[in-house]
Amino acid sequence: SAGCVLAARLSENPANTVLLLEAGGPDDNPEIRIPGRYSSLLGSDIDWSYQSEPQVHLNNRRIDLNRGKVVGGTTALNGMVYMRGNPWDFDHWAALGNPGWDWRTVRPYFRKAEGYSGPLADTDYGMDGPLAVTQIPDVLGQVDRFLAAGELAGLARNEDFNGPVQDGVGPYLHNYRDGERQTLADAYLKPALGRANLRVHVYAHVTRLLFAGRRAVGVEYVHDNQVKQARAEHEIILCGGAINSPHLLLCSGIGPAAQLQELGIPVVADLPGVGENLQDHPLLPVRFAATKSPRVDNSLSGPAYRDFLASRTGPLITTRTFAGAFWRTQPDLPAPDMQVFFSIGEVHDDNDFALALSLMRPNSRGSVRLRAADPFVYPAIQPNYLDNASDMQIYVDSVHMVRRIVDTAPFDGFVQRELAPGSTARHDNDIAAWIRTALVTTWHYAGTCKMGPDPQAVVNHRLQVHGVEGLRVVDASIMPQITTGNINAPVIMIAERGADLIQGKL
Repeated sequence: SAGCVLAARLSENPANTVLLLEAGGPDDNPEIRIPGRYSSLLGSDIDWSYQSEPQVHLNNRRIDLNRGKVVGGTTALNGMVYMRGNPWDFDHWAALGNPGWDWRTVRPYFRKAEGYSGPLADTDYGMDGPLAVTQIPDVLGQVDRFLAAGELAGLARNEDFNGPVQDGVGPYLHNYRDGERQTLADAYLKPALGRANLRVHVYAHVTRLLFAGRRAVGVEYVHDNQVKQARAEHEIILCGGAINSPHLLLCSGIGPAAQLQELGIPVVADLPGVGENLQDHPLLPVRFAATKSPRVDNSLSGPAYRDFLASRTGPLITTRTFAGAFWRTQPDLPAPDMQVFFSIGEVHDDNDFALALSLMRPNSRGSVRLRAADPFVYPAIQPNYLDNASDMQIYVDSVHMVRRIVDTAPFDGFVQRELAPGSTARHDNDIAAWIRTALVTTWHYAGTCKMGPDPQAVVNHRLQVHGVEGLRVVDASIMPQITTGNINAPVIMIAERGADLIQGKL
């Protein structure tokens, strides 16, 4: 995702020559364009289809960890929600020793990206950027019910989660244009493809960074079953995300020396933090059946698909997450620590709607580590979900909050029954036991090449990898602390600012 932003911004200067290497293929699968078909892309040939290690606190389940393996990255198959994060997030980054990453400084980079066309007249959004930011119509007619219920449960109405206050209940914004998903390839890369100084190679799997001493001078990659090399005149920039970027660094000899030596990998730089500090927003769907089912037939033979083809209207123009909420589970927290997605009309099981809970700042930390020196062997991904007991307690308390929302008058006559955890799970121990069977991921992996000056940091505040030259990381892996809300917008900001750092504008 970030690579599309960087390729476009860096190639704006004709003096720069940019080569973008993508392990996946072109984004020519027509289902990418259909928001309501995103679940069909999970596990497909445009998905890396990672899995976690068995999760001790989740009954030893392996969790599917989907990532886009396609031009545009995970923006080709994500939920499209646009969420800047909380201003506190970025001020906290700066306080950790990262000058220039405070809210006041990064805010213009969000605005630079944004092409807002939503319903708000008085807004802080940028209007002229390449990225469509708008509100999807409530085609299922249930959002007002949820918003009213949230207010009755004590949440303030919030028309803009990217405004000065993030707490409350309100509609979500999405990256969506003319009834279709807009990926970062659509927004940034494709308008730049005609430039003579930009080349894009697909099906080019980078396997190793090449060094002359401690300077990164090129990459080795496999394309058409042939091993090839590309040399960099100035810099190499990794944009693989919180799984692939640390994996490539480790395979190239940058990481904990003992781990590398055990696998016979020559050590270029002993950086113990590579692959550590893995963070995610775990997802817990509290599921309900409705008296009148709002479920949508999203098959390619149903009426919803015909509506989409004919006029880009109907339920397939949405990922069916129209609205949500943020709240603080303790009043003294600096920012909300719980997000809820009101997800309605899903097609699996007998789930008519869900209030899906997502913990914003888990105390648990995980890792991405090598299984083998072979770059084609997937790494061992250990999120350590619920490893810290406080994370479990926050989820248990938040299930009670979801029930308070659904027990309000707007849901009277609409809710048939609670499917999961179910009405028999009333005590905290019962709810916790269910959580171990149901918790999954929101696909917001971050933090494994964290930015900072401390011994566990991998990059400095200019996104340059410590201990070597000519190498940067520009993606979600550099986040020292995961942001509050969906992370795609902060990744875009990181890439926009990264482009200015690389070109010496800052």
